[in-house]
Amino acid sequence: MRPELHAARLGLVGGLMCLAALACAAPAPWYLWRSLSNGSEACAQASPGEGWSRVGGPFVDARCRRPLRVVPL
Repeated sequence: MRPELHAARLGLVGGLMCLAALACAAPAPWYLWRSLSNGSEACAQASPGEGWSRVGGPFVDARCRRPLRVVPL
């Protein structure tokens, strides 16, 4: 087999494996954040910025109402 065909085949297989991993990915969890300056709360997947502290989570929904159940392996 020619080396360039072998490299192309490896690239194709690697790309397909990456796509398969992305197809199995789960959405990011939501967390409850509290402002250190005025105590207001926000639900977000990432920190709203400086001055916020994570106080709850992870949650399944954007309202931070349903807890995310973690199943141990």
